[in-house]
Amino acid sequence: MSDFPFLSVLTVAPLVGAVVVAFLPRSRPTLAKQVALGWSLLVLALSVVMWVTFQVGGDRFQFRESYPWIPNWGVNFTFAADGIALVMLMLIAVLVPLVILASWHDAESSKRSVPVYFALLLVLECTMIGVFAAADVFLFYVFFEVMLVPMYFLIGSYGGHQRQYAAVKFFLYSLVGGLFMLAAVIGLWVVGGKTFDWVALSQVDISTGAERWLFLGFFVAFAIKAPFFPFHTWLPDAGGAAPAGAAALLVGVLDKVGTFGILRYCLPLFPDAAQWFAPWALALAVIGIIYAALLAVGQNDLKRLVSYTSIAHFGFIGVGIFAFTTQAGTGAVLYMVNHGLATGLLFLVVGMLIARRGSALVSDFGGAGKLVPVLAGVLFFAGLASLALPGTAPFVSEFLVLIGTFTVNKPVAVIATLGIILAAAYVLWMVQRTTQGTLNPALTEIDGMKRDLNLREKVVVAPLIALIVVLGFYPKPVTDVINPAIQATMQDVGRTDPAPSADTVQEASR
Repeated sequence: MSDFPFLSVLTVAPLVGAVVVAFLPRSRPTLAKQVALGWSLLVLALSVVMWVTFQVGGDRFQFRESYPWIPNWGVNFTFAADGIALVMLMLIAVLVPLVILASWHDAESSKRSVPVYFALLLVLECTMIGVFAAADVFLFYVFFEVMLVPMYFLIGSYGGHQRQYAAVKFFLYSLVGGLFMLAAVIGLWVVGGKTFDWVALSQVDISTGAERWLFLGFFVAFAIKAPFFPFHTWLPDAGGAAPAGAAALLVGVLDKVGTFGILRYCLPLFPDAAQWFAPWALALAVIGIIYAALLAVGQNDLKRLVSYTSIAHFGFIGVGIFAFTTQAGTGAVLYMVNHGLATGLLFLVVGMLIARRGSALVSDFGGAGKLVPVLAGVLFFAGLASLALPGTAPFVSEFLVLIGTFTVNKPVAVIATLGIILAAAYVLWMVQRTTQGTLNPALTEIDGMKRDLNLREKVVVAPLIALIVVLGFYPKPVTDVINPAIQATMQDVGRTDPAPSADTVQEASR
């Protein structure tokens, strides 16, 4: 099975499914949903087989495929996956079918084409898989840009209040970042011997000045995509306007392209520049943690609140990346996965709550747990996972980031820890104001608030809850896959983990 073209098949399969779904008659919406769900489950099954086939401790990049595309430019359809890409591909494969199930009635409520909505979700899956699987810089750039299109239409056509404004803002921010990357891609092709192959480019010796400019071009694009402070303002608008399922993919997967790009391209291809810019990147990450957390505390819109929490979480990921230790780097990648699970669950549950109430405003709730206790319980669990409660998966990744950073940069780790305190404030405030306390009499008059989680919704949340708990107690299967890739990345940067102090060694020997 190691010779099977997993990555190209995984990339193409959702696109084929999208074409099939898009051409189904609008008069048969249930069929479109079933076909889309079935296709996404096929991708999940194939991803599981790829995960089992992946050899931990084997070659850094596995499942490599390369097909000619534009020979005169040195462009190929080259795919390969290391441990970082593999865990992100599995995250996509898990989230998409759950999002499709959770979005079962979203398109009908928008009164637009149901087949087109689910076809767009499959197109989005295709581009997300492609961007993580690409091992050719130009191919990565193409997927990076094309990925904007399905999300733009999901927000602009199927979103809520101010959807067109949010869609245009999302598109423009990402497009500007893409232009910076395009300039850097062209520059990299020129100085790299007219090739876009990642392996070949990683061996190129680039002058200091050129390396810094190229790093900056890629970093700005990735910082906007992540987003890092101060490039973050598009996310609350897009997350607040997007349908809940699309928003879950936006913050759960799409934004990770930014942090993945830094790990895959900025650090290995421009190692000296990465170290030179690291203090600035750490400063932006720390500011983002505190600033976004403070803004989240003051939000009255549930989806915007969750979006701001994601910006704070991306600050932790940025700290883990630029700490340049294996422990912090592994924590950062694990955080990417766990954040996708926890925030994806939180967005989906918030979407279920909003659909029942008909409002996203926190002030329109109050005591909802008395009417929908199971839904309120899941919201509470998702909130606790989001604030990294011990026993949940995000705690493991956050702890690794902080402890790995503390060994090399104590002030950054201490300041970042303040974000944990603020996270408890905004999450518990949200839960208390929406589902706890005195019952809002207006809720009893709304039919939707009399319906707790149905079977379909329980099927959506159960796998995410299970994964968050299992990885909270036993993350080893995932960290074993991530560790070799992070160690190789740190070697590319030329950084090694700090040696234990003499006092530590003496204490350990006792």
